[in-house]
Amino acid sequence: MAAELTQGTVVLIADGEKALFLRNMTDPMDPHLVVMGKEEQDNPSDIEQSANRPGRMKDTGVGQVSALDDTDWHELAKERFAADLADKLYHQAHDGKFDRLIVAAAPKVLGELRKELHKEVTSRIVGELDKDLTNHQLDQIEKVLHSEFGEARH
Repeated sequence: MAAELTQGTVVLIADGEKALFLRNMTDPMDPHLVVMGKEEQDNPSDIEQSANRPGRMKDTGVGQVSALDDTDWHELAKERFAADLADKLYHQAHDGKFDRLIVAAAPKVLGELRKELHKEVTSRIVGELDKDLTNHQLDQIEKVLHSEFGEARH
């Protein structure tokens, strides 16, 4: 399948905290995206989620103490969000909700999604874009996707 934004193609726009599920209702030359669903995760900064100061551990030298890395709760939540999105896409694919999928996500999120996606979903991916479009208006998203996937590349 060509990486074309054909009629009926589902588009996932995601970052680590928000996701939009869109469907193209027209042809690749003049896309018209309609919102099918929206997911959001409340993910405060790591400092707001951390309960304690990073731990300390005695070092080998006399009187020396080393700091231990604290868990980055904010990053863990982003990874969990990618896993949740992958699960949602799996169920939608399994239920026949889409045949073609384009994923546009922030580069780090796209990497996390790739690790989590089931083969039933990856077999339907016709295009990927490592770009964060979550804060763009729909008409701007349509323009970006048209420039990337608007016509078959030869």
